[in-house]
Amino acid sequence: MLYPLSHAADHSKLWIGAAALLAARGGRENRRAALRGLVSVAATSAVTNAFIKPLASRPRPTLVPASWMTRAARMPLSTSFPSGHSASASAFAVGAALEAPQLSGPLGLAAAAVGWSRVRTRVHYPGDVIAGLATGAAIAYATTRWWPLRPSEPATVSDVRERSPGVETDGTGLVVMVNPSAGSRGGEDLVHDLQNELPAATFVALEDGDDLVDALDKAATGDALGIIGGDGSVNAAASVALRTGKPLAVFPGGTLNHFARDLGLGGTDDTVDAVRTANLGEIDVGLIDGKPFLNTASFGSYAALVDLREQHEERFGKWPAMAYALVQTLRRAKPLDVTINGTRHSMWLIFIGNAEYGPPGLAPSWREHLDDGLFDVRWVEDAGAYSRVRLIAAALVGQIGRTKTYQRALISSMTVVSHDGPLRMARDGETFDGSSSFAVEKSPTRLTVFVPPASG
Repeated sequence: MLYPLSHAADHSKLWIGAAALLAARGGRENRRAALRGLVSVAATSAVTNAFIKPLASRPRPTLVPASWMTRAARMPLSTSFPSGHSASASAFAVGAALEAPQLSGPLGLAAAAVGWSRVRTRVHYPGDVIAGLATGAAIAYATTRWWPLRPSEPATVSDVRERSPGVETDGTGLVVMVNPSAGSRGGEDLVHDLQNELPAATFVALEDGDDLVDALDKAATGDALGIIGGDGSVNAAASVALRTGKPLAVFPGGTLNHFARDLGLGGTDDTVDAVRTANLGEIDVGLIDGKPFLNTASFGSYAALVDLREQHEERFGKWPAMAYALVQTLRRAKPLDVTINGTRHSMWLIFIGNAEYGPPGLAPSWREHLDDGLFDVRWVEDAGAYSRVRLIAAALVGQIGRTKTYQRALISSMTVVSHDGPLRMARDGETFDGSSSFAVEKSPTRLTVFVPPASG
């Protein structure tokens, strides 16, 4: 059994297969675990084979105790210290477990078994394996320096002054709009499960050709409004809930569900628990050119990027389409000529987050607060000659946030004047035609949302 296990770990085949299984299980946590595990393996293999092994130059074992005699693997030609198989095994196990702690047990056992197999098949000394396991673990942990872990706790929200949602534990008083085209998680099975959990709630499906906001206005007849959909659908529901003064129940049904994750809603079961316990919180709502946004907003080149991504998303998939759109937008676009809060800028991209985001750089992923009264504004200035070339190169390696022209500010509001005329804008992933002079500010009224009991 040890030889097949050792052989399965050749060229990291075992860990590539494990990553594929995790990705196939679905869920953002599993996908992130698979990706961080593979990134850790790649980095570990590069460091081990290109630097440590050539420096150590330790020969392979020649004499072993008789009691250790077992079927031997084919002796590799590389040097012995450290064990590359053990390093890769540890790197994948630790990297994946950083994202999904429940995997630490089974993956840790698998990594230990691979390490022991390298000793028992007589291709490494025990010290080689121990050093390999330590190397892989260290490099996996090192990935968190440039790819920070998402906080395990949901973002904080403000307490509701008057806690009276008017919704019963069986869903009485709740009207839920279903957007079937929102993403991978919306559908008849999901609605059927929710109807079993909240049998007295009213579920209204968006018909083909119907305007989502108009349909939500018609559905806002109960004591609370619900939405099954992704961030774009949630944005539309939030605008109606804010205008009508209804609490909003967010049932994650899209592809990414950024807002739901920040609220601590990992799935629809969490929303059901929030509704049953009538647990409410208040959050900030941003306004760009008078239109609300819950997560992020932008204008100019980023809006063009979103438009281009959507054109190619169905053909290539979301992330390949995003990478393609980013490079093409930077290649074709002209810097924005805008004045922000009285200061004139020539910039390539701008990101506006509703509350402070982490991590640093132009890949913000999470928030620790949804009620801090701030906007997290990040942009990339035009630096003249060769700026476009440097920016494209940084985009290709995901390091825009480390360029010298990257800027960041935490502010409570901003006024924007475009010297190039009306701007194309984006909010929560949806684009629209905006004005040439506008404000980014907080809504004077906060949005009331259902949150998990631990967040209230």
